[in-house]
Amino acid sequence: MTSLTEWKVPPANQPRSGDYAFDLERALASVVGLHSIIPPDAHSAETLGTERTGNGVLIDNGLVLTIGYLMVEAYAAEVIDNNGHAMPADVVGYDHETGFGLLRTIEPLKLKPMALGKSAEIKEHDPVLIASFGGAAMVSAAYVVAKREFAGNWEYMLDEALFTAPPHPAWSGAALISREGKLVGVGSLIVGDAAGGSDKTPGNMFVPIDRLLPVLGDLISDGRVAGPGRPWLGVNTDELRGRLFVSRVTPGGPAEKAGLKRGDVVVGVNGEPPKNLADFYRKVWAQGAAGTTVAIDVLQDSQVRRVEIKSINRLDHLKLKTTL
Repeated sequence: MTSLTEWKVPPANQPRSGDYAFDLERALASVVGLHSIIPPDAHSAETLGTERTGNGVLIDNGLVLTIGYLMVEAYAAEVIDNNGHAMPADVVGYDHETGFGLLRTIEPLKLKPMALGKSAEIKEHDPVLIASFGGAAMVSAAYVVAKREFAGNWEYMLDEALFTAPPHPAWSGAALISREGKLVGVGSLIVGDAAGGSDKTPGNMFVPIDRLLPVLGDLISDGRVAGPGRPWLGVNTDELRGRLFVSRVTPGGPAEKAGLKRGDVVVGVNGEPPKNLADFYRKVWAQGAAGTTVAIDVLQDSQVRRVEIKSINRLDHLKLKTTL
């Protein structure tokens, strides 16, 4: 493993400008604060709240990349630079499959965008920097402790996410910066098992930047990725002791309309038992694009019941482009 001292990171884990081959101060200036306001009747308001704060990264003239849950369904948003200057921003686009969100300030920011790196080139044990809004005081050194699959209970999965340790306290939308000073990931979560397996190392999960370019053009032009998208059921599912429990059913969503209930145990997708949460998603998505009917077998009230759910595109359930 490469030591932190080999990368010239101070022992106190507080990076300094003179320790890098790139301009650290300029890179940190491109990490901005984000504040968004969401209408109370938004579908995400119940779980994510009506006011959200976090971070974003300037990647082009006025274009700010963040983690989507900070801005989805927002009707007002502003970006704050490290000098405390606030600038209103419009929602540009949101992609549920990657988790990325884009905003654009109403006037260009007088900042240099952060260059995009290649997350595929990042290896386990590589040293990285994690930067959130606030300049040098909010950047810390970390390691990539794992590159592995991640499945979230909200019908979300990445084939390969980036996991880092030690954890950064302000991870939402934070920049994961390579040793070359380039953006390689956007902060999504704090987790208790960053290294995976039985190792309970706390850390953060980042969405790899390589997932951005395939969807960037669509997000800028249309606010969403073209095509029908994956089938979305509107169900939160948690894996516990090898069983998949329905922990929440989205009000007004496809699963609720079909009769799925909180507490149901998922035992099959069209007759095939899922091995785990990730396998459950793969089986659902293999049934076809959004709009297809998905047969979910559940243990409900001590009986196995088949629930036929008419799926939709997740984005069709949300209030999007509300700032425009």
